[in-house]
Amino acid sequence: MTKALLEKDGVNWRQKLPPIPTVPVSAQTRWSVPSAQAPGANAPPATAPRGEGDKTAAGMERARVLKEEGNELVKKGNHKKAVEKYTESLKLNKECATYTNRALCYLSLKQYKEAAQDCTEALKLDPKNVKALYRRAQALKELKDYKSSIADIKSLLKTEPKNTAALRLLQELSRA
Repeated sequence: MTKALLEKDGVNWRQKLPPIPTVPVSAQTRWSVPSAQAPGANAPPATAPRGEGDKTAAGMERARVLKEEGNELVKKGNHKKAVEKYTESLKLNKECATYTNRALCYLSLKQYKEAAQDCTEALKLDPKNVKALYRRAQALKELKDYKSSIADIKSLLKTEPKNTAALRLLQELSRA
């Protein structure tokens, strides 16, 4: 098949393929066929041990789909359900953006300690991540840790000196 595509479209044949549609995880588990091997065989597949993540292509794809489902729930304002999706995604793949997305949900749910923890995890993966610094600063402000909040905003402003949201938050913190 690859040979035929190469002859027809040249070396860029992959770019000409249509996108692969994603199937929501809820639909995947609903239509999976239980094997008749052992009791409990129709249970959902076990995830990799905590902290390691599932680095297989299937695990990474499932993590991506769960993250996208979380993103859709955030757009609808359902932050509590989105946290669940992001949590499942993070079990499979520790990704900076997923941590910052879940932190956004925690901020909306007024769970500031959890938001700060997620931002700290995101910053371990990407120390200059602007969203993680800004959201942690927001969480720390709500936790009344103004000194640490100002430190995060100053770190952010080193990367993006004209970030208006960060400058505004710094003004608020200066008054606190």
